[in-house]
Formats: sequence, structure tokens, C-alpha cells
Amino acid sequence: MSIEEKISKYKKTLDLFPNPQEKYQYLIEQAKKSEEFPVELRVDEFKVNGCQSQVWLVPEEKDDKLFFKSDSDALIAKGLVTLITSIYSNETAKDITNSKIDLMDEFELGVLLSPARRNGAFSMLKTIKEFASKLI
Repeated sequence: MSIEEKISKYKKTLDLFPNPQEKYQYLIEQAKKSEEFPVELRVDEFKVNGCQSQVWLVPEEKDDKLFFKSDSDALIAKGLVTLITSIYSNETAKDITNSKIDLMDEFELGVLLSPARRNGAFSMLKTIKEFASKLI
């Protein structure tokens, strides 16, 4: 599934929820379903700067594709980073850097999230794109 297809799938799911509280609940559910994150990876090297809470993003390259492990100490941020990493995992660095879709607009995060959380989501996306650009 391409980045665009994954984004479309999540957008359709988020659009099912008529109000922000239900969308928050969806993000919390994503956080609870996320993979176990190794404690030893909770180091400054993998910490995302610009997030209100602590967020860690760990890139791994396998077979010319990038995969991301992620975690946060806050449920909403963990749900966001889980959703974002699921979109960009199993994609090539070139596809990630070439993707110009604005998740803030697509998922209406500007409406849903507080300014601090919007900055955090932007920082998560920026970090993923920076990891990818280093591999091209």
C-alpha cells in the first residue's frame, strides 16, 4: 500500500468520527495497540525535538525501505506518532521525501489538536523526512 493509500485509509476512518473527542479516542486506541517499545531505545539520540511530551522515533533500514519504531510518554502523542509511523514505515526513503501530502490538512489536525500538539506532530513528520533524506 502506498503512502497516499495509507493516508486515504486513515482519513476515511477519522472522518467516521463526528467530533474531536471521538477522534482523540481513536488516537488513544492507536496508542494502546502500538508495538512494545524497547526501553533501551528511550535515549536522547531518538527523541523528537519540539514535542510537548517525550516522543522517540527510531528508524531502521531493511531491504531499501525504512521502518520506524516509536513511543511517547503521553497517549495522544503516542497515538499520533503510531499513526504517522504506520504511514511512512515500509516505504523507500525516496517515496517518503517525495511525499508532499500535508497530514495536518488531510487529517484536519489543525482543528483537532492544540497548538503545542500541532507543533509536536509537525516535528514528528519533519524527523521522519530528515531520516529519509539522509539516505538518498
